[in-house]
Amino acid sequence: MTRCVRLMFMMILAVMPDLSLAQIPPKREFRAAWIATVLNLDWPSTRGGDPQTQRNQLITILDGLKSAGINAVIFQIRSECDAMYPSNIEPWSYWLTGQQGSAPVVPFDPLQFAIQEAHARGMEIHAWFNPYRAERQVGNYPLAPNHVINTNPGWILTFGSLKMLNPGMSAVRNYIARVIGDVVRKYPEIDGVHFDDYFYPYSPKITTEDQATFAAEPRGFTDINMWRRDNVNIFVKQVYDTILAINPRVKFGISPFGIWKSGTPQGIVGLSAYDDIFCDALAWLQQRTIDYLTPQLYWPFGGGQDYGKLMPWWASVVSSSGRHFYPGHAAYRIIDGNWNASEVPNQIRMNRNTAGTLGSVFFRARYGVTNNPKGFADSLRNDLYKYPALRPIMPWKETTPPNSPSALTITKFSSSAIVSWSAPTVASDGEIASQYVVYRSSSLPINYNDPRLIVSIQTTTSYAESTLPPTGVTHYYAVTALDRLQNESQPSNIMGLNASGVVGIEQQVSPPIAFRLNQNFPNPFNPTTLISFRIPKEENVTLVVYDLLGREVRVLVDGIKSAGDHQVLFDASGLPTGVYIYRLRAGEFVESRKMQLVR
Repeated sequence: MTRCVRLMFMMILAVMPDLSLAQIPPKREFRAAWIATVLNLDWPSTRGGDPQTQRNQLITILDGLKSAGINAVIFQIRSECDAMYPSNIEPWSYWLTGQQGSAPVVPFDPLQFAIQEAHARGMEIHAWFNPYRAERQVGNYPLAPNHVINTNPGWILTFGSLKMLNPGMSAVRNYIARVIGDVVRKYPEIDGVHFDDYFYPYSPKITTEDQATFAAEPRGFTDINMWRRDNVNIFVKQVYDTILAINPRVKFGISPFGIWKSGTPQGIVGLSAYDDIFCDALAWLQQRTIDYLTPQLYWPFGGGQDYGKLMPWWASVVSSSGRHFYPGHAAYRIIDGNWNASEVPNQIRMNRNTAGTLGSVFFRARYGVTNNPKGFADSLRNDLYKYPALRPIMPWKETTPPNSPSALTITKFSSSAIVSWSAPTVASDGEIASQYVVYRSSSLPINYNDPRLIVSIQTTTSYAESTLPPTGVTHYYAVTALDRLQNESQPSNIMGLNASGVVGIEQQVSPPIAFRLNQNFPNPFNPTTLISFRIPKEENVTLVVYDLLGREVRVLVDGIKSAGDHQVLFDASGLPTGVYIYRLRAGEFVESRKMQLVR
């Protein structure tokens, strides 16, 4: 093949989104779906009536998501300054009871129930808030006396049939932060807080509605558009700080409109979140006031809103900030947009081939996933999500693993077996195991980094094996523990099972943790930054900083390190502004990352 032909072939591969080749799935992946309650889109299907019927409907949705391989749900609990939970601040939601402010006919806390049922299925649950929307359509139903429109009419901006809280008022920001803080405090079991893209309105767009607020609370700004963006930015920081102060293990994520600016990246056209609705996601990343970003990339490959261009751009900017990126997919458009059956599956495959992309979130649960449009749920269940996945770790939160499960045993029956174990003791950070990962391998050592060996991620301490290994084959089992943030323990003892019975194994064969070099924090930095890494066994380790010309700048580590997590402070005093490379070598493992020094 000539050089010209090879180059042309590589260019074709680079632009074609045909990603149908088989992939080994990642061991860690965020696999989520939004459960929308506004307009009763996903749940409950009817307003008012028997709460038990509503509970059963939610169970059906969660069972369907679990069957498809979903490991997290984003559950809408506040759509119009209302509450899908008992609140002393805001009224019960019309979309739950059929009359805003009226409690369920039988005592019922939908949020607590959703937490309980999601966790029972091994799923994270993120509480989804619409921060500013107060009334999506004026006069659609009577508002409760204690609704914020009635109690604080001076906080409201009106845009045709839409009413929203005024983002420019400090009193409004304090009010919403209080609502969110109340939920985080009352429901310590929630795993995350989530916002969608309802900040300033899309249509009609804001013009002069907030001029008086700008004049009253300018905070030194002379440009109203910059002020509007800052209104959102300081609110996002306020919420992040509120969550951290109450429960630092709770994650905070936002799902902005999928185009940051029209023309970014090149070839992308459309509404600009930055210019039209004053939503600057890059500011939140730079300020590290969110834990994850889920841009709504609700377009197919090709065209002016090309998924194949937008997703890699977002992946680059989010991962360079040291935060998590889970793109949002328009699964509902498989039907509404008559998308090809391979469109969203190919988007997932491209995600997995793009550095910094750690999962997917689907809009929405009941119309896009569980209704199986064009076989999409089947493609998740039987292919893309065939094997369970742990959720990605957020190392800036907490990385202490739980203690190991112990006393793993196997009880063999005529055609089945029960694998059971004892829960670990409390870890050094005070946490207990929240889930267990069951590994099954037909050979030793068990490769704990191969997700295809995971047969279950569960909350209980026993696993029912319905199929015994064939004659001449031994299945080896081991179990690890996960804490709330998905840190994984060392494995239990290993036991084998074959046609003749149970086989004991003397010792652990391999630890479950993988080598990992994390993004430095903060990044950009001046002049110090923290570099952390993980090694699964004792190794001779070197950690070296280079400039972009490959010249050695600093040796940070050179020696034997024990298994586990390690942190090194890099002080760049005396070095010029620029991009630097840090490279970890541990045994045969080598990985490099970029960091930026800005003075």
